[in-house]
Amino acid sequence: MKLVTRAPAKLNLCLYVGERRPDGLHEIYSLFQAVTLADIVTMELAPGDSDEIVCPEVEDENLAAVALARFRERFAWHRPAVRVTISKHIPIAGGLGGGSADAGAVLRLATRGSGVPATIEELQELAVAIGSDVPSQVDPGSHLVMGAGELVERLPKTWHVAVVLLTSDHGLHTGGVYEFHDRLVSERGHANVRRMEHDCALLHEAVTTSGYNPLEFASLLQNDLEPAALELFPEARNALALLHEAGAEAAHLSGSGPTAFGLFETREAAEAAQAAIAPRWNGGAIAVRQAPSDYTLVRTSD
Repeated sequence: MKLVTRAPAKLNLCLYVGERRPDGLHEIYSLFQAVTLADIVTMELAPGDSDEIVCPEVEDENLAAVALARFRERFAWHRPAVRVTISKHIPIAGGLGGGSADAGAVLRLATRGSGVPATIEELQELAVAIGSDVPSQVDPGSHLVMGAGELVERLPKTWHVAVVLLTSDHGLHTGGVYEFHDRLVSERGHANVRRMEHDCALLHEAVTTSGYNPLEFASLLQNDLEPAALELFPEARNALALLHEAGAEAAHLSGSGPTAFGLFETREAAEAAQAAIAPRWNGGAIAVRQAPSDYTLVRTSD
């Protein structure tokens, strides 16, 4: 057994943040799109009796290891031991959901490798306890994500996006960004807190009635965590300025940052912008597009 799949980055085309819930998590309403920047995750038989996760870039607890352990427990898959190798391409702590993508990929691989007939819904239910972004990454694509990430609505359309990502070696801890966000909201006063029900209704209507280009509702593509992330990592302001200067129709941070993204009308425009920005940005400048529907299929590897 040697199986391989891609674990694509998720782009938060928008992220609305509501109040903190009793469990400490925030209500969110977000539009996710999987893009062609991806980690490569491989599962094969381990030489010993214990599972192995090979990913030198991740020093703390790896969500992929948690996903494998939870899958074994939930579906009573005890043998054989497997080795999971993750080739990292998604920046760590960049707001692109790399750890969650890897965990979702492990759940897909384990389902195929074990022969367990687990449904997407069962895997998403299991994923809730692994991480807030993991349910949407079990079956990557276009999603509306609600609750604290546990409510996932797969959209029947794939957004056609031409994107330039400006990444950084400076990661931001998601929890820290949310804490700073809460402080800013408290300082602004309750009157300026996002009206979640009203704003989410506007976004839902736009998502369901528009075509395939999110620039059709560009004014709704906002990230409520962006002010906090920019305070914690001011250099990201330069990234946004470079994207606008290069012709981006919209530019924001993805998730909790600090990765900045610019949306362009065409793939050619995005690639030209990437070439122009790369020499001026002290980090990665990557042109990506939406991940095709078969991008994350589990395949047998030689």
